[in-house]
Amino acid sequence: MTGSKSYGPRHKTRDKLSLHPRMRGKVPVTWWLKEFSVGQKVVIKIVPSVHVAMPHPKFYGKVGEVVGKRGRCYLVKVYDGKKPKIIISHPIHLWPA
Repeated sequence: MTGSKSYGPRHKTRDKLSLHPRMRGKVPVTWWLKEFSVGQKVVIKIVPSVHVAMPHPKFYGKVGEVVGKRGRCYLVKVYDGKKPKIIISHPIHLWPA
């Protein structure tokens, strides 16, 4: 008898949420202190060891535009098909495009 299928927020993320072996280990401080300006293009690349304001894995690799800041996190406008969505993400998960 097989178990029921999992539909959790991390299903099908074995490759998305795993780092290259050379990138593993302690996260550098410079990753935490990244700054972006409004209108700047960013790529969503999730760092799996940091759970702070992690965007949903379906947005991994998407390019978006920073539209604002909320606390230490950024508001990123990303298109899901034709529909624009606003993602709240910590700068550790964002990289300049």
